[in-house]
Amino acid sequence: MRRTVAAAGSAVFLAVVPGVVAGVVPWWLTGWRAGTSAPLWSPVRTPGAALAVAGGVVLVHAFLRFVVEGAGTPAPIAPTERLVVGGLYRYVRNPMYLAVVAVIAGQALFLGRPVLIAYAAVVWATVATFVRAYEEPTLEDRFGAEYDAYRRAVPAWHPRCRPWSPPSPPDRGGESDRRAGRDLGGDPR
Repeated sequence: MRRTVAAAGSAVFLAVVPGVVAGVVPWWLTGWRAGTSAPLWSPVRTPGAALAVAGGVVLVHAFLRFVVEGAGTPAPIAPTERLVVGGLYRYVRNPMYLAVVAVIAGQALFLGRPVLIAYAAVVWATVATFVRAYEEPTLEDRFGAEYDAYRRAVPAWHPRCRPWSPPSPPDRGGESDRRAGRDLGGDPR
């Protein structure tokens, strides 16, 4: 898939799916108005705003990885050509879903609206079920051992402390041996 097509498809998917889940539905539930007990929530308003903004930044980063690294979109109907394992995906397998939940939870704290905390929990349970029932088997079928190694090394829902690096592809033709001064046979000169 061409990058321009992948970028356009990803932008549409971003607006439609996370835009509705993390934007339209919270607005529908709250009108983005603070709850009546908002003064009790004052100490968490600023961290809530920061969490929502950070979630938005992570979400955009995750979508960009699909375009740049994967040459595709997050939409199941237009998947990536390559497994996306760079950027934040080196730390956690599902930064996009975690970002959506963070945006919702941040709004809950900022607005002092417990309904959004409950909604964030429902969203997380839904995406966790989707990941286990559909996404993981699909990625395993599509990318095989590459995905299996990634899944074993990188947690689904909590980040690693250090970034994961995929194993190097097998050396073709002994090039690394020649660079290291080793010959693969023949005259050692």
